[in-house]
Amino acid sequence: MPRRRRGVRLEMTALMDVMFLVLVFFIYSVFDMTMHRGVKVDLPGAKGAEEKGDRVVVTILPDDSLQLDGEPLARPELLARVAALVAGADGAEEPPALIVSGDRAASLGAGVSLLAELKAAGVERVSFQVSGAPEP
Repeated sequence: MPRRRRGVRLEMTALMDVMFLVLVFFIYSVFDMTMHRGVKVDLPGAKGAEEKGDRVVVTILPDDSLQLDGEPLARPELLARVAALVAGADGAEEPPALIVSGDRAASLGAGVSLLAELKAAGVERVSFQVSGAPEP
């Protein structure tokens, strides 16, 4: 009796393991890239909750200059862009949350005046970014 020859088999278990690891790698990479968009500043320490959804980050640097999502802008232009972003969200979608990321060395007056101007421009959701650990 002649021996029957078996066909070639493709082992799917090893392939699925590799694809799962690649998927996990890309998920963590994308998550890491989206969490840190902005300028590195020395944040004040406090406990706070994390904002979910779309965000717009306004950074106050130590010299009280302003940046919108990492782009240096003058105060009037920054206010106009933020107001346009908030007004651009139609009724079906929620406007993006505005996060103010102020350096510890920035003056309090710059933050308070920015907050007042944002409120006057129609921005209702404003959060301050903190480092997450309370100061000693």
